Amino acid sequence: MKLPKLNLSRRGKITAYVMSGVIVGLGIMLCYTMRAHTYLGDDPSACVNCHIMAPYYATWQHSSHGRDATCNDCHVPHSSVVAKYAFKAQDGIGHVLAYVTHSEHQVPMAKDHSAEVIMDNCIRCHTQLNQEFVSTGRIDFMQARRGEGKACWDCHRDVPHGKTSLSGTPGALVPYPNAPQPKWLKQSMSK
Repeated sequence: MKLPKLNLSRRGKITAYVMSGVIVGLGIMLCYTMRAHTYLGDDPSACVNCHIMAPYYATWQHSSHGRDATCNDCHVPHSSVVAKYAFKAQDGIGHVLAYVTHSEHQVPMAKDHSAEVIMDNCIRCHTQLNQEFVSTGRIDFMQARRGEGKACWDCHRDVPHGKTSLSGTPGALVPYPNAPQPKWLKQSMSK
């Protein structure tokens, strides 16, 4: 399909360039204020960009998993780099939409696609324990959904987050990110 050629006047072209610049600039500013760059890494403190995650971060930090695993170790697929970032993008967009539309739940619950990733990662990290010592790791999430066994959290409900609630960790110290405000703007506002 061939796109039609636009014959714009000089003024029309300038207007189109300015509007394109404004749209790109607003997009960059939106990504900056949402701290989108922090989600590209594996630092768990990126998860507390959203205030509702503070109790989950605090309880994870004091759990046995806090010493050896990051959020991404449990919550994103490890089959490939493409799968990891595609999942993070899809999940992140879903979180942003829920937040913007005020449809987020007071207590976040993993949807099936996310729960499958979490269970696959439990099995990936605990294969020797599950298969050699207790013989429970021979099922996957879909088998558990069909009733052919239990999901990991059916027995390990409080791993690694403990009993979490917004009031359950009132004094939790979490690394809230700095405001995404340029230094020059902070200085001009303090005068």
